[in-house]
Amino acid sequence: MKILITGYGKMGRMVEELAQQKGWEILAALDGQDAKLLRQLKKADAAVDFSHPAMLDPLANYIRRTGTPLISGTTGYSEEQMDVLRQLGKSAAVLYSANYSLGVALLRRILENFGPMLLADFDVELVEKHHNQKIDAPSGTAIMLANAINEVKDNRYHYVYARHARRMKREKNEIGMHAIRGGTIVGEHDVIFAGNDEVITLSHSAASKTVFAEGAVNAAVFLSGKPAGLYDMKQLIEQS
Repeated sequence: MKILITGYGKMGRMVEELAQQKGWEILAALDGQDAKLLRQLKKADAAVDFSHPAMLDPLANYIRRTGTPLISGTTGYSEEQMDVLRQLGKSAAVLYSANYSLGVALLRRILENFGPMLLADFDVELVEKHHNQKIDAPSGTAIMLANAINEVKDNRYHYVYARHARRMKREKNEIGMHAIRGGTIVGEHDVIFAGNDEVITLSHSAASKTVFAEGAVNAAVFLSGKPAGLYDMKQLIEQS
């Protein structure tokens, strides 16, 4: 395969290393300052994006022009930018995920299937932990996991991100989200179902960013030959 890498930080370099181990060709590996070069590049077999929300416009123009399948793991997008990603599914195969770990994909499936069953009797809180260099909070993965529960319930629940200014009891129709930043924590997510006299906690911990890079490379293989449309990790793990 011939791949384009946008976002040449730690994740981009890991993707590059894994792709080279497979014998793939790197069409280009671009950071934000190289975004204008996208106007000159030909179609790749896949574009793997771990960049910055500011790079979405030139990347979207490239995808529309070439029809290159897109695997995006960039977080911090606004809702308007997420709409741009969804619209790109009309031009090419697009897979967006805030987390490319197989374990997180399985956790999401568990929450979709069983989380809504617990909402009547349990309060839901999410705690996520990341390294001290992470900018966005809460993490895209935490939001994705909360959405996995909420969307099955027609989005009846609202998210509460801080409680220090809320002098009131916890409401039943809320999901709390809490972000911890420190050290070199790669990524930890706890989904806590707290009921009367019992607590259920579903957890995922990543020891290395390699799991995310491997997932993105697997997603590139998955999208190969797929028609234009929107795809997600759920479809990838069902095919595996």
